[in-house]
Amino acid sequence: MHHSPDGSHGRRVPGGPLHGRVAVVTGAARGVGEALARSLSDAGMHVALLGRERATLRETAASLSGPSICVECDITDRTALADAARRVETGLGPASVVVANAGIAVSGPFDRTDAELWQRVIDVNLTGSADTARAFLPQLTATCGYFLQIASTAAFGAAPMMSAYCASKAGAESFALALRGEVEPDGVRVGIAYLHWTGTDMLTGIDDDPVLEALRRNQPRPARRVHSSAQVAQWLTRGIARRSRNIYAPPWLRWCQPLRPLFPVLVARAARRELRARPSRELSAPVEVLGAGGRADWSSYRASRSGPPADG
Repeated sequence: MHHSPDGSHGRRVPGGPLHGRVAVVTGAARGVGEALARSLSDAGMHVALLGRERATLRETAASLSGPSICVECDITDRTALADAARRVETGLGPASVVVANAGIAVSGPFDRTDAELWQRVIDVNLTGSADTARAFLPQLTATCGYFLQIASTAAFGAAPMMSAYCASKAGAESFALALRGEVEPDGVRVGIAYLHWTGTDMLTGIDDDPVLEALRRNQPRPARRVHSSAQVAQWLTRGIARRSRNIYAPPWLRWCQPLRPLFPVLVARAARRELRARPSRELSAPVEVLGAGGRADWSSYRASRSGPPADG
């Protein structure tokens, strides 16, 4: 457990709506999770960082401006999540904000994606989010807290070559909408954050990935912009402070909601054009997890499945 010294460095916002409350962020080792942990800490929150990469989690926690704890945790392990919830309540107090941010992605044709890898994306992004809510709902009920599901514009229009990711994000959105109706009578608010192109390691080399590059190129110019994790974290923090039902990153995405019925048609049309124009060898490249965080999760998962090495 790491407790960073209160007020040692960073910006503090005295007396704000989040000040002194406890936040839990999954997938906090890097990317949006790391930036959000920092932003919430700067807003005066006590932050619990959950993730797979112990050393990176500790580095992030050490840089925060307020109290924090790290819990190395696989969010697809319900027993580990229950233990994490106990450690958070003991170490910082009951959570007022829980952000289901952890996610991985894989790019490539469905029929060439290993079935276990495809399933892992669903397990982390959808089932892991639901199990995160399950583990922390007692605390959120006690604090009349706020659960934020990180979704994506992938829920607006499913993209070919991203079937697992799009299915998981659409499912996560649907889960959060259903949960919202169940827990609001208990004083718990549920928000959904729609993120567009964000400069995490998942998008490193975006222009070298034929799928992501084509997706981005076929969007209107303003929609192609990649926003930094720090900027996205600021938008999320503002929405968390307001207990918003929907958070859009970037904010102009809110105007896309009424147009959602059009997106599957537009995406399918662009996809057909791109796939016809591309040589088959571009689509036969190895199907891999995107980003260092996703690769760390997949490596840890495979190691756990193979078991310890035999003696001798």
